[in-house]
This record gives sequence, C-alpha cells and structure tokens, in this order.
Amino acid sequence: MSEAQAVRLSYEDGDRAVELAREAVESFVLHGQREQPGSMREAFYQRTGAFVRLESTRGRGRLRGCAGAFRTGDQLGHAIVEAAIKAASDDSAGSEVGSKELDNLRVSVCVVCTTVLTDDPLADIELGTHGAAIDRGENHGSLFPTLPVKHGWSAEEYLDRVARKAGLPPKAWQHDDAMVTLFEGQVFRERDDAKSVEELKI
Repeated sequence: MSEAQAVRLSYEDGDRAVELAREAVESFVLHGQREQPGSMREAFYQRTGAFVRLESTRGRGRLRGCAGAFRTGDQLGHAIVEAAIKAASDDSAGSEVGSKELDNLRVSVCVVCTTVLTDDPLADIELGTHGAAIDRGENHGSLFPTLPVKHGWSAEEYLDRVARKAGLPPKAWQHDDAMVTLFEGQVFRERDDAKSVEELKI
C-alpha cells in the first residue's frame, strides 16, 4: 500500500463546502453558468479531490447525480464546483437536473482526506470508512464511502459495483492491470430541512 495527502475540514468548512456545491448547481441549472468559488476559506486552497452527490427528497430519495474525483490538481474550492456541475448535468444520472427540482434536492459533499493505493483491496478496505476507485485502461469509476453501509453491501459487492461504475466487469478489481485506490473522506450533507448541514460519521 502507498498513502498520500492528509486533509481535515472543520464543521464550518464543511458547511461552506455544501453551500458552495448548492450555489454551483443552482448557477448551472438556472443560468448555465459556472459558479466561481469567490473568496475561499483557507482549507479550500488545499489540492485534494471532492465528490458531490445530489438526491431527491421526494419519495425514496432517488439519486439525481454524483460526480467528482479522488485526485485532482485543482484547489478544493474549484474541485467542489466542478463536481457539482457534473453531478447536475446529464452526464451523471442520465438526465440534467431541472429548475423545478432544486427545492427538492439534498446536497452532499465528500472531501477526500487521504488516499491509499492498494494491491489487496478486499483485505485493506474498511466498509463505512473507505470509498473506492478503480482505474483500468481508459475506464475509471468510484463510489461514495457511505454507500456500502447504507445499502448493506459486503466488501466484495461494493468493489463489484465500483467496477460496474467504471464500465468494467464486476470482478475487474481482481485483475493485475487494475489499479484500486481507497480513499477516506469527510461527508457533509444538508439536513432534511435544507437549512443546516450535518457531518456524517463514517
């Protein structure tokens, strides 16, 4: 295993991360514009990855989009904006988020704190702690660290789903030419009332 980077956000930073993601989604959906992070908190100048997840608050909470990267050369503020726009676009869940959906979206942001390149993902992964990403050739896919606990997946099921997200066969993570990265992150999410933010314990 090889490890890289170490980033931690305060609750105030996390609260602003979610706010920035929502602003970016709304600017993109309503005006087709890319939101600029503006005057950023100090933590947002760090270079690390981020993911943004959009879920409908109606019914069962259907996924409306999820995008991001566990590694990026961008500053965190810009990484959040890029992930938010991609999550709201039709490249994510198959259809672009519409203006009428904005009041019924729950925004979550996962800020990548550490990454671990592993040659034995099944042994090294800690469910509920690690997100996972797979790279094989031109294929890439990754999933939020909270998902296996939320859905009751085993480690093998989770890795299979990461492979599918990358457009690969379920067991592709076992292949010698597949590169699997585990990442730990902090997840901040809007509460049901969308007026406050909570940090999920993972």
